[in-house]
Amino acid sequence: MKYEQQIEKLREAAQPDRPAPPEFAAYLAKVRDEAYKVTDTDVQALKDAGYSDDEIFEQTVSAAVAAGLHRLDRGLACL
Repeated sequence: MKYEQQIEKLREAAQPDRPAPPEFAAYLAKVRDEAYKVTDTDVQALKDAGYSDDEIFEQTVSAAVAAGLHRLDRGLACL
């Protein structure tokens, strides 16, 4: 595959399997399954729970990359 090395680097860098605090569960499910529905209110709720912008960003990127890689893997399996 042409992009195998880049995909592996992405898997490692994004840490898609990193554990998340329980307060992130609903938010990360939304990021994985319906990212277009994420709102400022969702992010603000995490900030109100004491999480920093950096923590929220890192968890968001990990969940989004994990979802994208899962979809990629499923698509490649169909080929």
